[in-house]
Amino acid sequence: MDVLTTFGRTLGFSFAAGINLYATVAILGLASRYGWVSLPPQYQVFDNNWIIGGAILLYVVEFFADKIPWLDSAWDAVHTLIRPIGGALIAIATIGDVSPGTQTLVGLLGGVLATSTHLSKTGTRAVANASPEPFTNWILSIAEDLFVVGLGALALKFPAAAAIVVIVCVLLMIVFATWIIRAVKRRFARPSPAV
Repeated sequence: MDVLTTFGRTLGFSFAAGINLYATVAILGLASRYGWVSLPPQYQVFDNNWIIGGAILLYVVEFFADKIPWLDSAWDAVHTLIRPIGGALIAIATIGDVSPGTQTLVGLLGGVLATSTHLSKTGTRAVANASPEPFTNWILSIAEDLFVVGLGALALKFPAAAAIVVIVCVLLMIVFATWIIRAVKRRFARPSPAV
């Protein structure tokens, strides 16, 4: 397995784990179980009845919890540690047999990616919950699910494309975060005294 393929899959699945860890693990388990693509041996860790079944069950719970305003924020708060750790563990599992130093770096990268998407999701949901109608939550939730499934399929079939999607998304998150920080600073900046 070449480095670009491994890197693309690791980035794609770690990034997706921050949005929906359970869907990501279910995709990995089912892909390994049913041989959707030729995967290296390290992916067999996901091919376990308990892991696949647990991931699907928790995905179903999250699917419904994600549609209810404020319950989705509570669910996200509970997952503030779970998703980043899951992203790190997915990255370590998918990287294969490498040195402990490389495993540590890849685990950190996976955790940072999952944290970034988790915080973006959590912040977006908090803003959506301030809206008086429930449809925004439903639309966001369905879009997130479709994105995770799409990115997972892309990471399996076209890992280099998945890496590009992740890099573009990270750059967009940085741009939007910078824009939001500047807007908040302008909003709360004290006017300079008149001379």
